[in-house]
Amino acid sequence: MTGTVPDSLIPYDEIVQEALRAVVGRVLGSVASSQALPGTHHFYITFKTQVPGVEIPQRLIERFPDEMTIVLQHKFWDLRVDDERFSVGLTFNQVPATLNIPFSAITGFHDPAVNFELRFQAQEGPDEPEPHDEAENDGPTITPADDGSNVVSVDFKRKK
Repeated sequence: MTGTVPDSLIPYDEIVQEALRAVVGRVLGSVASSQALPGTHHFYITFKTQVPGVEIPQRLIERFPDEMTIVLQHKFWDLRVDDERFSVGLTFNQVPATLNIPFSAITGFHDPAVNFELRFQAQEGPDEPEPHDEAENDGPTITPADDGSNVVSVDFKRKK
């Protein structure tokens, strides 16, 4: 035996990524149904701004050409969720905006209230992502604990 793992004909990594994104959809759907965040829960959602289906104002695309993080905590409205995407109203530098984000664009979901985090494989592209500023939607800045508790990170590597 050589010890090498054969290439799978079943796309397990894609199946797991899709299932974990459904967790985000279910959580956001619950919040949308009740029109409120339970307790001290709040969310940091990171997404790729260039994925097809992402609809955000041009000024935000210019500021965040690759990836952006939003905060759902105090000032958000019209949260709507379906099987493929969510939309939400937020303010950026006190200017309101509606964002439409497909779940396939999400690369990270974090609830600092319980230190729960999901990270998703980024869409592979020809270039490395450019560094970006933190989102400035109107919400407090909270530095999450870095002890790794309740973190689920999925990073499958494909053989080429």
